[in-house]
Parts: sequence; structure tokens; C-alpha cells
Amino acid sequence: MASTAPASTSPATPLPGTLTVLPVNANVYSVHLADGTHVGNLKRVGAVWKFKAVGYDTAGAVEPGGGPLTDQHNMVFAQPDAAEVSARLLENRAPRGLSST
Repeated sequence: MASTAPASTSPATPLPGTLTVLPVNANVYSVHLADGTHVGNLKRVGAVWKFKAVGYDTAGAVEPGGGPLTDQHNMVFAQPDAAEVSARLLENRAPRGLSST
């Protein structure tokens, strides 16, 4: 069966702030932007944690694999550490080719 995750056709846009990681149960943590928007979940799969991106359509229906972090869908983590999850998921979100000097 083919994936229903939307294809990313636009460049990564910067996301302000850090991500928040909140426990749902022993095997799932929800991941939220600084403004509280839900963008995915960390799910324990065997001995690793995988980020599962989530987006929402205009009617509010869930789009698995979608949302602003769709390019990081299935990124693997050793543990649900909020600082590491935020840093790694957001590390490629800054505009490229721009210099602060």
C-alpha cells in the first residue's frame, strides 16, 4: 500500500522557538511547536523512538506524515529527550544561503 503522506514541495520554512515534548503514555509523546500546534508524535518502536509527523487539513482532519515537519517523518531517536528532539527536528529549518554578516 502506498504512503498517504503528502509530498514536500516547498523549501523548509523556519519555525520559531523550541519544540515541546509531552508524555501521552509509556510509548508515545506528543510534539508541539512553541505556539502549541501539534506537529507529530514520538512513538517507541522496539528499542528506538521514531518521530511521526502530523499535519491537519482545512477541515481539521489529521494528515499522517504531513505538517511543517514532514521532511523529518520517521527520524529516529534513542530517547524522548525534549532538548535533543527539538534541536534535531528544527536543525534544518533555518533559511539556507543566508549569512548574518
